[in-house]
Amino acid sequence: MRRTKAEAEQTRQAILDAAVEVFSERGVAKSTLENIAQAADVTRGAVYWHFKNKQEIFDALHDRLHTPFIQKILEGLEGQHPDPVAQLQIICTQVLVDLFNEPDSQRVLTLFLLKCDYSGDLAASKTAFNEKKRRTSEVFTAYFEKALAAGKLPADANPAILTRALNCYFRGIVVEFLDEPEGFDLAREAPMLMDMFFRPLRTASAAS
Repeated sequence: MRRTKAEAEQTRQAILDAAVEVFSERGVAKSTLENIAQAADVTRGAVYWHFKNKQEIFDALHDRLHTPFIQKILEGLEGQHPDPVAQLQIICTQVLVDLFNEPDSQRVLTLFLLKCDYSGDLAASKTAFNEKKRRTSEVFTAYFEKALAAGKLPADANPAILTRALNCYFRGIVVEFLDEPEGFDLAREAPMLMDMFFRPLRTASAAS
């Protein structure tokens, strides 16, 4: 019987969900498509219908995590806001709060940031992920450039360096949380942590 698009998509998502569990338990290198099929309770043929190999599944997991994030920051950039720095602070804070409330995203990020060495075939994935990271950084830089043009940053502010600093700070928070989520109330602390980064920028702008 022919499956509907909705059913096919449901199967695809089930395969991706199962892959997170299998990759996390066995490691990506030691996982097989058969392991993933069994965990998803589908046939191996169903896995091949959606993905040609293990690396494609791995990359699809990254896309599923990254796409909503980049869409969120792009939507904010395209909109009108009197203070792009404050706008970016709100977005970054919300991303952290959402991460705290989404165990599935936590598992996927833990896989990418803490449980994968990107050796062998996954080296190509790392190259692709770094390209996505570069494009995301360009969007962050655009926020800072917009803020500079609006007089919301000191005249000598460097948008590229601010982007680098934000990336390092943000990634550090995420890694610390994923390393010990039980001892890190990210939903409560995220607003304070983001304010520690962005408040000096606003203060410096007001003083200039």
